[in-house]
Amino acid sequence: MPIYEYEGIRRDTGKEVKGLKDADGEKSLRAQLKREGILLTELYEKGQRKKRGEIELNLFNRVKKIDIALTTRQLATLTKSGISLVESLTAIIDQTEKTDLKSALTDVRDQVNQGMSLSEAFGRFPKYFDHLFCNMIHAGEQSGTLELVLGRLADFIESQNKLRSKVFSAMAYPAFMVLMGSVIIAIMMVVVVPKVTTIFENFGRALPWYTEALIGMSNMMTDFWWLIFAVIGLAVYGFRRWKNAPQGKIKWHRFVLSAPIFGALAMMIAISRFSKTLATLLSSGVPLLTAMDITKGVLGNVVLEQVIVDASSSIREGESIAEPLKASGRFPPIVTHMIAVGERSGQLEEMLENVAGSYDALVESRIATLTSMLEPAIIVLMGAGAGSIAFAILMPLINMNEFVQ
Repeated sequence: MPIYEYEGIRRDTGKEVKGLKDADGEKSLRAQLKREGILLTELYEKGQRKKRGEIELNLFNRVKKIDIALTTRQLATLTKSGISLVESLTAIIDQTEKTDLKSALTDVRDQVNQGMSLSEAFGRFPKYFDHLFCNMIHAGEQSGTLELVLGRLADFIESQNKLRSKVFSAMAYPAFMVLMGSVIIAIMMVVVVPKVTTIFENFGRALPWYTEALIGMSNMMTDFWWLIFAVIGLAVYGFRRWKNAPQGKIKWHRFVLSAPIFGALAMMIAISRFSKTLATLLSSGVPLLTAMDITKGVLGNVVLEQVIVDASSSIREGESIAEPLKASGRFPPIVTHMIAVGERSGQLEEMLENVAGSYDALVESRIATLTSMLEPAIIVLMGAGAGSIAFAILMPLINMNEFVQ
């Protein structure tokens, strides 16, 4: 069933209205809107407006993870209340504001209404509903616990989004400070230093080496700024190509895990994702090997992904989960020990949840510590840069003033 975008005027108030509705056709939609007291001024199928050459801004219409989490939570609540799946999807579609998500959910509802399973229908839109999402839905359908799985899935997406937001928020302020500091120093080099240079030329005296170096850097930035940007652009492009190549990606991800300070944080985040994802999948009824295969995709590090692949091979041969993870040397002993205890006691999901919870707390604590360290360090570096420029400019001026006197 297609989705239409419409614009019109309410007959009773004269106010302009616009929105989205799904209907069997334009004629049906026109009749529906007429019954609602809306006089149509424009009607077009979703997406056709762009083809007509009109500009549409989608910055605020982009579907985010929090939108998927909210949709999943609503679907869990409605199905738990005894409402049929098709009716639940219809209710969610009616209140969804994101046009792309509304279109996807409309297609999902239509496919389910025609007999397709919910997991298969969601799988038609991997951009919004990933492999993990669809596998958990499939497990819930097979086990008859779809409402419970939807609730767990919503919890999982929300927790992952919360962790991602914490990391981004903590790094945003230091990054902003670095950017502003760089801009200030660049302005000083391009605007201030050239003006002071003319003063030095009028005196005709020899300048200290650090002032000569500063003037040379200023001249290079002023005359060859295009070359600097080109070199930076090529460097970034070359680094991205190297990082995306198979061997380069392995080396880079290995470096990330071993980097001072930040390597430990990256490992903590990966362990938290691994534990939470595996616990959620297993508690939803997904088979262990399938869950392991899905879990490796959320780690974001090919070195750790290979550890999970090797662990899956060992599990197929009859080994436990903890032993190959411990043999890899990548997972901390406390993690493998807790997993081993969970396997022996039959409470693996609960133990993995405990691991994820403890590492979430560790990540939050480490981020807070890093932020408190980075802020003064950046301020000191910015002050040192600006101070060096001021020193290189003022010292020759002071010496020339003494010479004149």
